[in-house]
Amino acid sequence: MQALSINPSSSLKRSGMAGSARRSPWLRAAASGRRTSVAVSAAMRNSRTAELRKLLSGNEILLGPCCHDGLSARLIEQAGFPFAFMSGFCTAGARLGAPDTGLISYAEMVDVARNAVEATRGLPIIGDGDTGYGNAMNVKRTVRGYAQAGLAGILIEDQVAPKSCGHVRGKRVVGRGEAVERIRAAADARDEGADILIVARSDARQAVSLEEALWRAQAFAEAGADVLFIDALESEEEMRALAQLGGAAAGVAKMANMLEGGGKTPLLPPSALQALGFKLVAYPLSLLGVSVRAMQEALVGLKRGRVPPREALGSFADIQAAVGFPEYYSEEQRYAAGPESGAAAGAAGAWGAGAAGARGSWSSAGPAAWPGAGPSSASWGGSGSVGGGGERSPPQRPPPPPPPPQTPVVEPEAVYEGSTPRSTAAAGDNTSSSSSSTYSPYSSSSTTASSSSSSSSSRRNRNLRVRITDGTTGLVKLETRVPAGFLNGLTALVPQVAGFNIEALLDQALGPGGVLPPPDQPLLNLATGSDKIQIFLE
Repeated sequence: MQALSINPSSSLKRSGMAGSARRSPWLRAAASGRRTSVAVSAAMRNSRTAELRKLLSGNEILLGPCCHDGLSARLIEQAGFPFAFMSGFCTAGARLGAPDTGLISYAEMVDVARNAVEATRGLPIIGDGDTGYGNAMNVKRTVRGYAQAGLAGILIEDQVAPKSCGHVRGKRVVGRGEAVERIRAAADARDEGADILIVARSDARQAVSLEEALWRAQAFAEAGADVLFIDALESEEEMRALAQLGGAAAGVAKMANMLEGGGKTPLLPPSALQALGFKLVAYPLSLLGVSVRAMQEALVGLKRGRVPPREALGSFADIQAAVGFPEYYSEEQRYAAGPESGAAAGAAGAWGAGAAGARGSWSSAGPAAWPGAGPSSASWGGSGSVGGGGERSPPQRPPPPPPPPQTPVVEPEAVYEGSTPRSTAAAGDNTSSSSSSTYSPYSSSSTTASSSSSSSSSRRNRNLRVRITDGTTGLVKLETRVPAGFLNGLTALVPQVAGFNIEALLDQALGPGGVLPPPDQPLLNLATGSDKIQIFLE
């Protein structure tokens, strides 16, 4: 995600940092041509920040739903949005169950930011930095912390502490000087190495006036902001006034906040916002709002003994896919242990084995005999000669260390009750009335303990490919692989097969006299509800 960039002071223009010289005292001194000592600045470059800069330089308007945790950020990326905004309102509500009134701390916000970044592959995320959590020095620390967490942008606002939510009562802002210094401190932190974009927000429209908010936006642009945002504008005319600011603000991107459910700002379609001159659009309540409503409705039903309907809940496989089980098992497969190769035993005796007994070679006593380990640790020469002097017997070689203990491979306990599988009803599956299954054994011989034992080693080299298909549309909803020796992982991924004796099928196919199924013929073919579940042996 990040790469180290080192730029000497003598190459400011070449490194693209000359434009930032007006914001940083060190850079101003270097750019002025004054004789300075050789200096090197190191900055961690964030690929997500680079992507956000690239998007801002394009012609398309950028739509960004607000996230509040790793899952919501992951879903935004899966849906194909170009960026996300980590809302303080949503994060305080989801993490604390509390209003966005300054109750959530810097450390809690950074923690959520790390989770959101880790849950996504490359989605640029702008984090709500509120007031910067203190004075100008706190602002700089907040900017650096958000950048280190992997965020592509940070919003800093001009409210007093404790702050208030944008579209509710009680709005108060700090004076002009302090407001501008916050943005200047944030820009300095960026120019000193924190690779993150600065979104400058003013709440002066509701606290003072539109004219004051516009003055502050212009001053924020001059202080080095990358994006300008005035919250709670009340009409298209006011929005146009922000988007069409001149001077230093003319070339700075503008962000609009479309508060779903009713706020002070008119809800406009993306095309109208782009026509006004806005570059970014944040949708703060869509995900949190529908989540709250869905949870409330589900709880009402559960209290009456009714589980959510399938169309509202989805299948368990759908939920597992949303949180990343298929990717997890695919990645896990890369590191599945194969058959024992004896490499550990071979490595244990490899110390100096290639030159054992040769004159002038180091002894094979192990790492202690390496140069610099001490005079008592090694003997030079097979005959024990030292320098040009007399003969001296080599020290007693310590016995080789015992080989590391081998971790036993524990096979899952078989769930086998005779020659037929347990019914799904016995396993507690309430879909048994609408389920059917077809076993595909490839050997007529019965499963025995000996065949199970003999197939366990072969099983470790094979995988079970799981495919879940929508029985109505034929679309593949999930396709992944699970090591055949890890049946617990299979039942965790697809609980519908927990009552079927996959162990017995594997023993029949891999045991003595077993016949492997064709690659396109499923080991298990199961219809449950509207899903078709197939398991293939690979």
